[in-house]
Amino acid sequence: MTTADPTADPRTLKEPPSLVPPTATVRDSYLAGERADCVAEGRSPEWLGPAGDDFDAFAAQRRGVQARWGVPSTLFWYVSGEYYLGSLVVRHSLTPELAEVGGHIGYHVVRPWRRQGHATRMLAAGLAECRGLGLSRVLLTCGVDNAPSRRVIQANGGAPDGQVRGEDRFWIALGA
Repeated sequence: MTTADPTADPRTLKEPPSLVPPTATVRDSYLAGERADCVAEGRSPEWLGPAGDDFDAFAAQRRGVQARWGVPSTLFWYVSGEYYLGSLVVRHSLTPELAEVGGHIGYHVVRPWRRQGHATRMLAAGLAECRGLGLSRVLLTCGVDNAPSRRVIQANGGAPDGQVRGEDRFWIALGA
């Protein structure tokens, strides 16, 4: 396997990125990208140790529908070939807590790939996954100070629905 450089120029992507189940093919890029985020945000990267030890098992444990946040959830990675660009989780339903903060979809793009339109395209792909689950509308939230995420949500049809506990809320209606 070629060593993935998460800081590679996006024009070098050989294929359009897509949402896929967690996969070991992006091991190096995943570890480098997530480690860079931890360092930049002042978070400990210790959780990546077990991932690096057995990445096949790490990826396998994250595939499929799993109970997270008290609801069935599916985790996707946004990848292009050997490059991991970010992740997106679809929560199939909402608890009262998620109905206030968190919503149906959470996503992030790792630092080396930000500000290139990936989050907007990743969210659009996530909305297609929600349609496939039969959801007619989805709730997304973001911190009131998170202007980039707000733009991504609104670019995908997010209609503002006020604020709760420091989070802006948006509903996106899903067409057929």
